[in-house]
Amino acid sequence: MKNKRGWIEIVEAVIAVLLVATVLLIVINKGYLGKKDISENVYKTELSILREIETNEEFREEIVNVAELPVEWENFPADIKTKIIERTPTYLECIGKICRLCEEEICATGEENLPCNIEERTQEDIYSQSIVINHLLGENVVYRKLNLFCWTK
Repeated sequence: MKNKRGWIEIVEAVIAVLLVATVLLIVINKGYLGKKDISENVYKTELSILREIETNEEFREEIVNVAELPVEWENFPADIKTKIIERTPTYLECIGKICRLCEEEICATGEENLPCNIEERTQEDIYSQSIVINHLLGENVVYRKLNLFCWTK
């Protein structure tokens, strides 16, 4: 009888330790369990939009034929802008920018294009993807960089 009683106490102690450990893990990870990381989905969506533009011959030609660079979102070619808006999921807002492909130029979005309350929203994540568009014009190959910037609404 004494042996059975000892085993029961050992099992009770193990169960108690497991319960305490479970509660501690839940309390420690509470901040992480409720958060949903959408970054992978946003990057896949951005890449999908950019690849669709990159593989469209008309879009590529239109991008490399832009005379004045950089091209901000408000001056974007209409059909490319429409394609980006159509393919953007409802939970995101996206803008683009076309730049020359060179080392000294930074192809970032202007502050006027960011969400109006970005300074107040310190938790705001802005996701960016870019591709290089090249096209043969005459004997020269012309390179442009197309950046896409997205954030949650």
